[in-house]
Amino acid sequence: MFVELIATFVAGLAGAGAVMLVNRVLGGRLPRWATPVVAGMAMLTVIISNEYSWFSRTRDALPEDVVIAQTIESKAFYRPWTYVWPFVERFVAVDMATVRSHPQQPGVKLAEVYFFGRWSPVSKVPVLTDCPGLKRAALTDGISFESDGVVSGVEWVAVPSGDPVVSTICGGG
Repeated sequence: MFVELIATFVAGLAGAGAVMLVNRVLGGRLPRWATPVVAGMAMLTVIISNEYSWFSRTRDALPEDVVIAQTIESKAFYRPWTYVWPFVERFVAVDMATVRSHPQQPGVKLAEVYFFGRWSPVSKVPVLTDCPGLKRAALTDGISFESDGVVSGVEWVAVPSGDPVVSTICGGG
């Protein structure tokens, strides 16, 4: 976040400097308002570019075994261009290397799920899925695993058949 702030200020200074240089070459023919307008436009360009490139930069930095299950796009009235070109502000990823199941309960799988947000720290949550039952649950205290693979103390949440997290975990990516 701090680096993006510095980049925004540098873009503003570069835009203002470019206008001042062009104005000097033209002998002072540009209007006085051109410098702050171009500086502001350069800053907005950097901010918008960072918003739109965040997802691809973050996705490209993920390990191979981490699969993106769901993306959440952002649209806002104070960013009118997002109604035409929405950008990914949050996404959910599953670490497929951590998917485990018990031999006696092959339809119940456990995996690490990561929640990424543009201005939020990454959250890691172990998620238990019941693939045939279309249910999932976040593992919390009070959950126990029996020797035969049965899980007790789970608060299951029923999900629709197309749930991206369950589909990713159960479908193997």
